[in-house]
Amino acid sequence: MAFGLGAALYFALLREPLPGVAWAALAGAAILLAAAGRSNRRLLTAALVLAACGLGGFGMGKVRTERVWAPIAPAQAVPQRVEGWVVDVASPGEGGQRLLIAPSRIGDWAPGATPIRIRVTLRPGTPIPSPGAPVRLLAIVNPPPPPASPGAYDFARDAFFESVGAVGLALTPPATWEAGREPPWRLRLQMQVNAVRWALSRRIVDELGAETGGLAAAMTTGHEAFIPREQAENLRAAGLAHIVSISGLHMAIVGGFAFAAARLAIATWPWLALRVSGKKVAAVVGLAAVGGYLVLSGAPPPAERAAVTAGVAFLAILVDRQAISLHALALAAMAVMLMHPEAVTEPGFQMSFAATAALVALAERWPRPVKEINAPWPIRAVQAIGAWVAISLAASLVAGLATGPFAMQHFNRVSTWGLAANLAVAPISSFLMMPALALGATLSPIGLGDAPLAAAGFAIELMNRVAATAAAAPNAQLVVPSGAAWTLVAAFLGILWLCLWKGPLRWAGAPFALAVLLVPKPVAPDAWIAADGSTAAVRQGQTALLLRPDAKLFGAGLWARRRGLTPEPAPAQAYACDRWSCLPGAHGPVRLANAWNLKRPLKPGRIEAMCASAEVLVIRNDERPAACRASLVLSGEDFRKGGAAELYRQADGSWRVVWAQDLRGRRPWTWGPDPRRQ
Repeated sequence: MAFGLGAALYFALLREPLPGVAWAALAGAAILLAAAGRSNRRLLTAALVLAACGLGGFGMGKVRTERVWAPIAPAQAVPQRVEGWVVDVASPGEGGQRLLIAPSRIGDWAPGATPIRIRVTLRPGTPIPSPGAPVRLLAIVNPPPPPASPGAYDFARDAFFESVGAVGLALTPPATWEAGREPPWRLRLQMQVNAVRWALSRRIVDELGAETGGLAAAMTTGHEAFIPREQAENLRAAGLAHIVSISGLHMAIVGGFAFAAARLAIATWPWLALRVSGKKVAAVVGLAAVGGYLVLSGAPPPAERAAVTAGVAFLAILVDRQAISLHALALAAMAVMLMHPEAVTEPGFQMSFAATAALVALAERWPRPVKEINAPWPIRAVQAIGAWVAISLAASLVAGLATGPFAMQHFNRVSTWGLAANLAVAPISSFLMMPALALGATLSPIGLGDAPLAAAGFAIELMNRVAATAAAAPNAQLVVPSGAAWTLVAAFLGILWLCLWKGPLRWAGAPFALAVLLVPKPVAPDAWIAADGSTAAVRQGQTALLLRPDAKLFGAGLWARRRGLTPEPAPAQAYACDRWSCLPGAHGPVRLANAWNLKRPLKPGRIEAMCASAEVLVIRNDERPAACRASLVLSGEDFRKGGAAELYRQADGSWRVVWAQDLRGRRPWTWGPDPRRQ
């Protein structure tokens, strides 16, 4: 906990500390640990160790940033010729299918200014090249997008630590490029592995069809390119979206299945069972299965975290320690944070370890009834079924409660029927779908995977029916506005206190665990403006009126959910819009005018009419009117400096503007190609 809080403190800074701060923090941690080793007072030793871990987390965060620091693309709207190798097929975005490319050249950029990776969105219907293919395409290249609204999740920070320094929109289909040289060996190996994964994904989809094959491929190789949009929406509404992302559930099932199968096989061979430890051999097999599945999945962060956790459990068996314990979970969390300190800022890390800690604490407290020796088998069967149902209900409830604060704060959605849907899908995924997919993926290269894949397809059809039913139920999803930032920290610490502390005092963490739900939400702003000034939305009661419902829909929807609003297109009587601008009407809740033209001039007299009728004027370009009656005028220069904005009307009629960039600070992932040169 102390190490994670130290890392979180580093990432919360508004200014990037000097490199020497990292070494000073690590040196301080070493000194404190040495002092703790000499201390003979328990409380003093604990305080010194916690302080050392906090400094260590802060220092490792800075060290990690320095290690991954790489060029970031400048903001521009000029098409660039991109030449490079397809590293992988990334998960689809709002705009369509995406490629992860290792660029050899982008336009006339210098090699030192060329990002290591670029994520390019293809046009609908464009054929997807396989990983390893050298490609050339024309694309509009920009830096990773900033937060959609002030205080929202910073996707650019994730891209920075994944070495993705640019995103692009392809204007032409990818064409074959004559590279003339071989890529570096590490990149070549990565592309070869990804090519095998992509080929297996295509084989699964061809075998099962798009309806079930897309989900099967996503849960096997991590490629989500074939999942129909409707299925993805149903899974999200039913609270089952976590099944698509390869994470703890998948690793537990694959590793546990391999462990159980190996132990059963050894037990059926008496000669071998008498000479080796069946449990330890099975742990080695489980460890190998987890490692193989990690490679097959492409090693995304959730899968990597789950593999570390499962690996620690199997290693505990090998050294005669308890596999499932809070000690093992703490070791796994420490290992993940040492490798990736930035994980503490990611919702996946927070949710997975909060849920796992809650489940382990539940397992430690769960009563273990005495087994009767001579009970008839029907009674034992009924008892076993009752115990399984009780454990499933308790596990789903506890995991849902542990992840609830993070789902509300980060995603602003609560699946009303999520508990029932997860209970219905748990036996399907655990006993049929995942084991069948594991067998199918293993046997498919030798032509024996048809039967297991067919069984997996049947299980996926059942899961889709459950998801569709839950998504169509009344009030399937509830929108919950985000609370103040400190409430999530309080909830996380409260959940951990409930899990780690022993005795009645553990319940002191309950009020803190409920902070996101109980603390009053901040007042919603009166208006929102996109990071480039190209669109805006205004609040009317519990509704967000979108001035351009066909542009920046992802950002507008994210802002609306964060503030607990329902997005709707602005009615014509509220805002009169043409192709390049919007004027406030008689019924607009905020007299806001927005012009999103960059170079094309507006209609004659349009800008004068906007100035005359608006109290807030938003201009995407830099052509600010010389004289304007609007009390607040924002132009392109303001948005380049501040990013997305939220507007609050003050009591005196003036406007308070909250900028996203002010909350992000001046960090390596926020200020262009290389902040060290600014």
